[in-house]
Amino acid sequence: MRFTDAARFGDAAFTGAARFDGATFAGSAWFDGATFAGAARFDEVLFADSVLFDGTTFTSSALFNSATFAGASRFDGATFASTAGFGGATFRAAVALGPMVCGGHVDVSGVVFEAPTTIEVAGVSMECLRTRWESTATLRLRYVGLDLSDAVVTHPLSVTAHPAPFTVPRGTLSESSLTGRDPGVRLQSLRGADAAHLVLTDTDLSGCTFAGTFHLDQIRLRGRTRFARTPRGIRWRMGLPMRWTPRRTLAEEHHWRAVRTPPADPAHPTDRDWIPGPHHPDPTHTPGPDDLAPLYRDLRKAFEDGKNEPDAADFYYGEMDARRLDPERPTGERALLAAYWALSGYGLRASRAVGWLLGAMAATVLALMLWGLPTTEPVPHTTGIQAPHGQRIDLVTKAPDPELAGAFHQRLTSQRAEKATRVVLNSVVFRASGQNLTAVGTYTEMASRFLEPMLLTLALLATRGRVKR
Repeated sequence: MRFTDAARFGDAAFTGAARFDGATFAGSAWFDGATFAGAARFDEVLFADSVLFDGTTFTSSALFNSATFAGASRFDGATFASTAGFGGATFRAAVALGPMVCGGHVDVSGVVFEAPTTIEVAGVSMECLRTRWESTATLRLRYVGLDLSDAVVTHPLSVTAHPAPFTVPRGTLSESSLTGRDPGVRLQSLRGADAAHLVLTDTDLSGCTFAGTFHLDQIRLRGRTRFARTPRGIRWRMGLPMRWTPRRTLAEEHHWRAVRTPPADPAHPTDRDWIPGPHHPDPTHTPGPDDLAPLYRDLRKAFEDGKNEPDAADFYYGEMDARRLDPERPTGERALLAAYWALSGYGLRASRAVGWLLGAMAATVLALMLWGLPTTEPVPHTTGIQAPHGQRIDLVTKAPDPELAGAFHQRLTSQRAEKATRVVLNSVVFRASGQNLTAVGTYTEMASRFLEPMLLTLALLATRGRVKR
């Protein structure tokens, strides 16, 4: 079918299936207010001029696969009860897909947008596999699970979670088909996409896979961006209670750790478990620590470039954890990272460093009380030889070595505790105590003057990282 002039189907009612496959609309095409009771097919249609689907209702699927939109395109207030498919279509002029509501799936995979584009959709999911954005584009979405795998983004692309139902001149669009769902935007995958021009605002990235993303360090994240969290609750390891440090994580880390520590019920993991990936429990198809480290490094850089260093700390923690647990790295490096992790959480956990500092100080005080402080202060002795007939006398003054005597319970006194505490506090700030100590006490003080200031520095470093502008 070929329409050589304007074609107007405004307020038309198509009571059965409507197929316009291969049709050519040489003039403008108006379907505003039309109702399609059955499936609507516009595959390989050529819209040479503007096309309007404002207020159109599709009660079944609507397909525009491989269609060409040469003029301006508008879908203001369109409603799709099922799938809205635009796979392989080409939009050569400015396009406004929406605001529209889709009770099913929106597919723009393989679509080429050659001009500025605005897409406003409230729907269940939206696929943009291998979609080409050759001009600026804005996606304002609600309820949508978005897949941007292999998308080609050559100009700024903004993805924003719209905070309220969409409105059109005729009023607010009904979202009754989406009732009960989370109205936020969930990004599912950026695999193979170029993130250099991508801006995400108020999006949920807790289930997003980043492996294979190009220029991830240049992505820009705005507003309330959600990432997956570490499991909650207490777990037991070697008879000791332990818990995961609360921090932001990537979905890939969940998939990898779920292989190492499977949940009790992989089909229904809880917030106390690591979430298994789609290939669980196959480790060959699950990202490993060598994949996680560069992803965390890129995201850390993206946060730091955005002057958000406190939130970048979580990604630095993830990067260091991946390096520490990577079996391909040298044993010495892993041991050093393990010590760094245990003492201060890679310089990011002030409470851990302060806990070790207090423990080290308490141990040093106890060691000095038991073995370091002498029982009594040594008194100098002067010895010499008396010369006859008023000759000069040479005297030698010696301080005896400090001695320690008495049972252990006699050494644990408040007076000795006070002296030991003074020694330790001086050690924390790199000062010698000036106290007479036994040989054991001298070496204990030397060790504390090295270890305790280091722990204090790590605690201050972690605190600075959390309050830095």
